[in-house]
Amino acid sequence: MHARMLQQEPPRAIIRDCSSHGNPMAKKKKLNKAWLAQHLTDPYVKQAQQHGYRSRAAFKLIEIDEQDRLIRRGDTIVDLGSVPGAWSQVLRERLAVPGGGIDGRIVALDLLPMEPVANVEFLQGDFREAEVLEALERLVGDRPVDLVVSDMAPNLSGVAAADSARMADLIELAVDFAVHHLKPDGALLVKCFHGSGYSQLVALFKRHFVTVSPRKPKASRDKSAETYLLGRGLKEK
Repeated sequence: MHARMLQQEPPRAIIRDCSSHGNPMAKKKKLNKAWLAQHLTDPYVKQAQQHGYRSRAAFKLIEIDEQDRLIRRGDTIVDLGSVPGAWSQVLRERLAVPGGGIDGRIVALDLLPMEPVANVEFLQGDFREAEVLEALERLVGDRPVDLVVSDMAPNLSGVAAADSARMADLIELAVDFAVHHLKPDGALLVKCFHGSGYSQLVALFKRHFVTVSPRKPKASRDKSAETYLLGRGLKEK
């Protein structure tokens, strides 16, 4: 399954047995209608439109940054799973300097194409493929990275164990990239699911980072299992 980076895609109905569960298309339409109603009344969606952000996800990063002061001028930042570009927009705002331009560098990657964000270098490709990772490493170059953020998520099947395993694979790749490219005092922020496999991901972070903190920003819906893990300061090998 490819990593899905879009932030505002309506939920997909999971069809297991059409003979025993009625009309699957009717259920899917009902599910999408409920999602649309929630989406249209979502205050963060309205704020995103007012501020010109490409998705409500911008406010998740804004809230975490206000709490943890992750983004600083002069930083080199890698944005994994960047489509549609809301996090890249926030990163650019934080690095912006008077007169235009930014003080720092932002490199973004996603499986899907992304509309350009000013001053953001974008690479399209699947993060799980070796040649894409190598291309990202060439683009980043030898300069150590200050911050890696990842809003990547897999296409969800509706099977909790399988979805958690796919999410864990993406997070493990993000951790490995961070360990090899972050400055000693750098930070990694990733999206994860609070459920099956969560404790193992926390343990993975604790093996590599001095401090590990969970984050559940207000813009992350209460009903969602989505949460974030923040690791700061690489442990000496």
